[in-house]
Amino acid sequence: MQMQIFTRHVTAISLSWRALKRAHLIGAHRLGNLRHASVFLNTLTPKFYVALTGTSSLISGLILIFEWWYFRKYGTSFIEQVSVSHLRPLLGGVENSGSAGLFSSVNGDAEPRSNVAECKVWRNPLNLFRGAEYSRYTWVTGKEPLTYYDMNLSAQDHQTFFLGDTQQLRPEDSVMQKAWRERNPQARIRAAYQAIELNRECAAAYVLLAEEEATTITEAERLFKQALKSAGKDTNLVVYIKRRLAMCARKLGRIKEAVKMMRDLMKEFPLLGMLNIHENLLEALLELQAYADVQAVLAKYDDISLPKSATICYTSALLKARAVSDKFSPEAASRRGLSTAEMNAVEAIHRAVEFNPHVPKYLLEMKSLILPPEHILKRGDSEAVAYAFFHLQHWKRAEGALNLLHCTWEGTFRIIPYPLEKGHLFYPYPGCTETADRELLPSFHEVSVYPKKELPFFILFTAGLCSFCAMLAMLTHQFPELMGVFVKAFFSTLFAPLGFFADKMESFMPSCLWHQLTNV
Repeated sequence: MQMQIFTRHVTAISLSWRALKRAHLIGAHRLGNLRHASVFLNTLTPKFYVALTGTSSLISGLILIFEWWYFRKYGTSFIEQVSVSHLRPLLGGVENSGSAGLFSSVNGDAEPRSNVAECKVWRNPLNLFRGAEYSRYTWVTGKEPLTYYDMNLSAQDHQTFFLGDTQQLRPEDSVMQKAWRERNPQARIRAAYQAIELNRECAAAYVLLAEEEATTITEAERLFKQALKSAGKDTNLVVYIKRRLAMCARKLGRIKEAVKMMRDLMKEFPLLGMLNIHENLLEALLELQAYADVQAVLAKYDDISLPKSATICYTSALLKARAVSDKFSPEAASRRGLSTAEMNAVEAIHRAVEFNPHVPKYLLEMKSLILPPEHILKRGDSEAVAYAFFHLQHWKRAEGALNLLHCTWEGTFRIIPYPLEKGHLFYPYPGCTETADRELLPSFHEVSVYPKKELPFFILFTAGLCSFCAMLAMLTHQFPELMGVFVKAFFSTLFAPLGFFADKMESFMPSCLWHQLTNV
C-alpha cells in the first residue's frame, strides 16, 4: 500500500514538472515572437508605412463611397443591413415585424392597421396625358418621367376598370387586355388599332389612342368624344371618359365648362367618390378664384369620417391664409401676438404640414418640381409633387400666402411628438413612404424623406478611418524620419506592458530553475 502511494506521488510530481516545462516553452516561444516582432518593426522603412497607410486609406475610401451610394439609393447602410439580417438570427435576436405603437391613434389606442394599408397607392386624380404631355417631356429632356412600376399599376387599373368580367370578353376586349399589358407604347397603339378593326365601336381602344397617341390636348379631346359615343351604358368607361373630357376643357382654358362637367359627373355618379373627382373640381374652382365655391366643396369633403389628402388639407390652409396673408408681418405679429384669424391660418398650415410634410419645400421652391406620377402615395413625396405641380400657381396668386407659409410651416415639427410614435392631429407618419415613393418617382428625382434620417454609424466610421489613414500616409511621406520615430515609440509603448510582464516572470522564478525545468 505504501509503495502504491509513493508511486502515485512520483507520477503526480512528474506530470507537474512536465506541465511546468510545457508552460515555460510556450512562454519562451511567445517572448521570442515578441522579440522577433520588435526587431522586424525596427527594420521597416518609412516607405512601408506610406504604402500601408495609403492602401488602408484607399480601401476605406472605396467602402465609404459604396456605403454613401447605398444609403442615398436605399436609405440604409449596407453593412448595417447585412449585420442585422445575418448576425441577429445567430445572436438570438427577433425581428420586430410589427409595432402596435406605430399606428396608434391620437389618443394612444392601438389601431388594427398594417403597413400595406398605410402605403396603399392611389390613382392621381390630375394625372397628365402620356402622348400630349409626358411624351413631350421625354422628347425635350431625353428622360422618362414615369417608372415601370407606375405604368404597370396603370395597366392593371385599365384592365380592371374597362374590361370588367373576363368571362365574357369579346375578341376586341381580348386584344385590349393584351394591349394594356404591353410595355412598348407603339405596341399598345398597334393593338388599339387592331381592336378597332375588329369593332369600330371599341371605346377602350379610342381611350388608349387618346391617352398615348394624341400629341395635343385638342386631338386627345376629339378621340375621347369618339370613345364616349361608343361607350354605351358602360358606367366605368363613361365616368373615365367624361372626367378626361373635363380635364381637356380645363387645360384648353374652358374652365367654366370643365367645372360644369365635373359637377354634373359628381351628381350623376355620387357613389364614385373614391375616384376623387372633387379634387379636380377644387383645382378648377381655384383657377376661377371662386373661393366661396371652394369653401363649399371643402365643407362637404373635409370631414373627419372621410380620407384626407394634400389637396384637401392645403386648400383649406390656403383659404384661411389668404384672408390674413396680405397684411401679415412676422415682426408685427411677434410684437402684438397673433389675431384669431391669423391663429386659425397658422393652425391650418400646421395641420396640412403634419399630414404631408413634403409639400412646403415645393411650394416655397426649395426643391425643383418634376412631372407628377400617375399614382401617388398619400402623405408621401409623390403626393407632394402632384399637389405642388398643379397648385403652386394658386398659392402665388394669393398675396402673402407663401410668405405666411414660409414663416410658420417649420413650427409644425415642434408640435409633433418625437420619436413619431404618436401623431398630433393625424395618425403617426407611416415609415414605409420612402420605399414606395422611390418606386413611383423617377430615379433622377431626389426623394424627400421624413423624418430626416441621420447618417448611419458605419458611414461616419469609414469616413473617419479613411481621413485618419490618409493623414498618416501624407505625414509619413512628408516627414519620414519623424514619423518613423513616432511609430517606433508608439509600438514600444504598446508592447511595454507585455515586456514588463515578461521581466516580472523572469525575476519571479530564478533562471537556474528555468534551466533545470527545461532539462527534466
